[in-house]
Amino acid sequence: MKKENRSEQEVFADLTVLCSRPGYVHAVAHLSLRDNVIPYTGSMKEADISKMSSPSRLCRTEINTLVGLMVKAEIDWNLPTPALMQEYVDTSERLLEELHHCVSGEVFAGLTKEAVENGTFNPFATGNVLREPIFYSGDAAYNFQYLDLAARKYAADAPWLLANRGFTVDQASRIAKVVEEVLADHFDSIRESTRLLHPDSWTMLPFFVFTAEEVAAKANRPVEEVARVLGAFQIGPTERNATFNALHDFNAITAAPLLRTPTGEFLLLQAYSLAEAIYEAPFYWMTQDKAYLPTLTKNRGDFTETFVAERLGLVFGTEQVHLNVEIFETKAARVSDIDVLVVWGNRIIVVQAKSKRLTQEARKGNDQVIRDDFKKAVQAAYDQGATCAKCLLDNRYKIATPDGKEVALPQDIQEIYLFCVVSDHYPALSFQVRQFLKTVSTGRVQAPLVMDVFAIDAMTEMLQSPLQFLSYVNRRANYAEQLLASQELTILGYHLKKNLWVDPEVGLMHLADDFSAGLDLAMAVRRNGVQGAATPDGVLTRFADTTIGRVVKEVEARPESATIDLGFMLLAMSEEAVIEMSSAINRQAARTRADGQIHDATFAFKEGFGITFHCTDEPPHVAGPRLKSHCELRKYKEKAERWFGLCMSSTGPDVRFGVSLTHPWTEDLAMNERTRDMAAPVQVEQALSALLSARSREKKVGRNDPCPCGSGSKYKKCCLS
Repeated sequence: MKKENRSEQEVFADLTVLCSRPGYVHAVAHLSLRDNVIPYTGSMKEADISKMSSPSRLCRTEINTLVGLMVKAEIDWNLPTPALMQEYVDTSERLLEELHHCVSGEVFAGLTKEAVENGTFNPFATGNVLREPIFYSGDAAYNFQYLDLAARKYAADAPWLLANRGFTVDQASRIAKVVEEVLADHFDSIRESTRLLHPDSWTMLPFFVFTAEEVAAKANRPVEEVARVLGAFQIGPTERNATFNALHDFNAITAAPLLRTPTGEFLLLQAYSLAEAIYEAPFYWMTQDKAYLPTLTKNRGDFTETFVAERLGLVFGTEQVHLNVEIFETKAARVSDIDVLVVWGNRIIVVQAKSKRLTQEARKGNDQVIRDDFKKAVQAAYDQGATCAKCLLDNRYKIATPDGKEVALPQDIQEIYLFCVVSDHYPALSFQVRQFLKTVSTGRVQAPLVMDVFAIDAMTEMLQSPLQFLSYVNRRANYAEQLLASQELTILGYHLKKNLWVDPEVGLMHLADDFSAGLDLAMAVRRNGVQGAATPDGVLTRFADTTIGRVVKEVEARPESATIDLGFMLLAMSEEAVIEMSSAINRQAARTRADGQIHDATFAFKEGFGITFHCTDEPPHVAGPRLKSHCELRKYKEKAERWFGLCMSSTGPDVRFGVSLTHPWTEDLAMNERTRDMAAPVQVEQALSALLSARSREKKVGRNDPCPCGSGSKYKKCCLS
């Protein structure tokens, strides 16, 4: 019987005993196959991946815990009976669930009626509470990201690795990919051969077994080379994981996930663990060489900065991205430096990268160490970035590249975004940012985005349009206090599906991990050769073929200060709003094609701005003044701070040119008279809700009523037809 209110160590001790039972390795193989393999037919779908977020599934760190405890004793490879196997599986799940309750129970420490009433209760105030998200927060990187980025991360360390290990990380990454291919090649044949056996003989272990010779043949590499690589990530036959005596102790299986069977084959129960070890372990190998430490530190910093610059260059173009720029107050007075600077239109991104990680002692819940690690990895990056941002807003300072060339900044900087990027997976990073990051408020400088290189990799892969990227970053920064998710990829995945927006009245919105399923699939298709949708159905697909989608592309091609704001406004709208607005523009363009006259579609937003689409084929010298005059009247009528006007051709319709009016509203008696009879424009709720025309289904528009498209004509002579 399970004891109630047992301590974490009591449960861990029971789990240790269980994992040393005869034949337990077969139970771990069963759990790993069940919870790590995604079954699908034909092309992979989002629904196939969503199952991996089920709360009944064991996370990778839990399975690693079972394997780590299993190797504390000599493994008994005998196949248990089906009944005993089921007992192993059931008991493993029960103990792991109990262990999770022990760890998560720390959140209620200090919960009293008085603490709640006076507002002093903070569940994340102690390191013990952070142990739960640190261990259970899930995977912040894809296995193929680990392998691809590892080759980049350690490229400059190749001479040391060849001299001391006999291979490079690039070689190790390539071999690890082939290991996954070999295991995949075996899958169907092993499944069919298993079906022919009596159920008493069934075991999932063969699905995870391979030989160095098989890998060498498929990779077309010498067996000796493959053996050296695999041997470096194999736990020794006499290694008993002696330091792994509590959940957050160092688990040797994380650095050496390969086991050897009695017949000499390799056993890899989680391919993800091998990819992660290849990304993480070489750093610890090289730290043992004290003379090499300065070079190692420099190489890691260079990798992070260069990688982030290259990824942002994919979005904004390399000419807009500057690496290692310096800030000078005078020629001789250097103030600070920016790792990566992006200048696009009147928006600026400041990136400060750090090659710091969460240490093992911090993972154990040591309050002071957690704070120290965070200070070195995140707070220091933010403080430097905030200082640099202030300098960018002050024209006394000059910005120069390493070769001395001055970087020209826009005169009207609208927003500066701060990115704090770490080079390694930093468990529970989002929780720690909410708890520990100390920020200062500076006008035009947005709340910082703290992420790892894997998140910036995914963001730049999926949002390769500058406006799309900045629109997401803008909202991600503004909603920083309202969003809670275990990983940054979850928030990105939600945006790609739903177009990120949080109602101002919502205090906190928690996003479940399954929101990233579409992103997970798209990344696997693009990077790992999986058959499926390379772009999630959502913000990147639904607007592409609409008129508003084309307008956004036109704005992006000419990133002027005023039009960037317009692009943000259009991208922030809901799908219903985009469709309705596009439809209204198309109707007016059709009327222009039919009668050759000017037709307008005008929309107003509650935030104090609006837009008029002016459909005409008149020459610019005629249409331009007419559009500007109309927008001035519209702006005044709506008492708006800003108003945009776009002249659209009757075909397409496509953008011909635009105007932007930005100045405070002041009352004018003559303008009152000129705008007295102007029809009310279509109101767009919060720039994110459906258009008011969608509401017209609730209140029917009469034939003789003003047309809701804002044209000024009667409904029967306008959109009714």
